[in-house]
Amino acid sequence: MIVAPSILSADFSRLGEEIKKVAEAGADWIHIDVMDGNFVPNITIGSCVVRSIRKDIDLPFDVHLMIEKPEKHFMYFVDAGADFITVHVEATKSLYRLVKEIGKHCKVGVALNPATPLCSIENIIDEIDLLLIMTVEPGFGGQKFIENMVKKVEKAKEMIGRRKIYLSVDGGINDKNAPLLKKAGANVLVAGSYIFCSKSYEEAIKKLKI
Repeated sequence: MIVAPSILSADFSRLGEEIKKVAEAGADWIHIDVMDGNFVPNITIGSCVVRSIRKDIDLPFDVHLMIEKPEKHFMYFVDAGADFITVHVEATKSLYRLVKEIGKHCKVGVALNPATPLCSIENIIDEIDLLLIMTVEPGFGGQKFIENMVKKVEKAKEMIGRRKIYLSVDGGINDKNAPLLKKAGANVLVAGSYIFCSKSYEEAIKKLKI
């Protein structure tokens, strides 16, 4: 199981230190939520922050673009050091073209909001490296896990089949639902508040990997 701490829940007054701490505690990737205040009702960070934290961290950067018109902005994050760029089905009118373009520069992921059906990506499934199932409505950290999303993860795993595609889950992840998601087929867990609000980052990450 790959554990990708979401820095949305980190202490931004010492962000670099926080990221180093989760890296030392056993994190596999760093998940970076980029929000524009339009696609979602929150605003977070831009590419300049990604570039600054990239200097000291060797782990893969999983950049999740929760923004409108991602086709206009994704290259800023590629240039800043993203290893994965994940875009939302709901945020673009030309998903196939966008996925192909991102794939020329780095690994590409596609994210689905809770109400968005899996059929929306069946025609591009062979073009992606990562499928992200949102288990909360995107926009804020610390939300409660939507339990019926486990079935969606199961169906997503069936759709992926033997393809070498990461199946990632993001939203309300903790040590209670992690085993259910692993059984359903997820192999990447994005966790924010569960890790960054814990007393021990190492113990929290370990519990997600069990």
